[in-house]
Amino acid sequence: MRKLIALSACIFGAGAVAACTTTDPYTGAPVRNNTATGAIAGALGGAALGYLTNTNRSEQGRKNAMIGAGVGALAGAAVGNYMDRQQAELRRQLAGTGVDVNRQGDNIVLNMPGDVTFAVDRADIQPRFFPVLEDVARTLNAYPQTMVDVVGHADSTGAADYNQRLSERRAASVADFLISRQVMRDRLYVAGRGEDQPIASNATAEGRAQNRRVEIILRPLTG
Repeated sequence: MRKLIALSACIFGAGAVAACTTTDPYTGAPVRNNTATGAIAGALGGAALGYLTNTNRSEQGRKNAMIGAGVGALAGAAVGNYMDRQQAELRRQLAGTGVDVNRQGDNIVLNMPGDVTFAVDRADIQPRFFPVLEDVARTLNAYPQTMVDVVGHADSTGAADYNQRLSERRAASVADFLISRQVMRDRLYVAGRGEDQPIASNATAEGRAQNRRVEIILRPLTG
């Protein structure tokens, strides 16, 4: 059964934000310290995660929460145009990062390979990937009429129940990061699919590397 994760937002005080800054070595300007801020977000957000079923948090419930927060639903030709613009922005932002941006109808799928996002057998995001997720969060905040599914996957190495839990933890880490960058938590569903949905053969090292991934699926909010 698909497991969904309900997310609790991370709230940072002014002191915590100030502690998470550093100096850009090229410009001398103060900038956010992604490593420190990401570590705080993971510690606070991950501790608050819990698993729910579809009955507790339905698709319609998510739509209602977004509309209740003042996010208007899309309709008709506006849907395709809206997703076209979002796709173009993501392709521009993520060019050369190793993240694939694919279109499936009105949906956009971001495929984040595990070897880029995580170390082997780990669920904490590699610091070098923080800027990539910063760009994703920035685009999501610019396109608020998009629902966001964060889905973790694993290869078939090891026990299936372990792979399931690892895929859930990795998806949760990505979702925590997005929430810490002000992405509205009611937009998010988070799930782990374990080893059940491979996109390549698990018989080869190359195939297993493709199967270890987190996908972010962007779907338009429609009435």
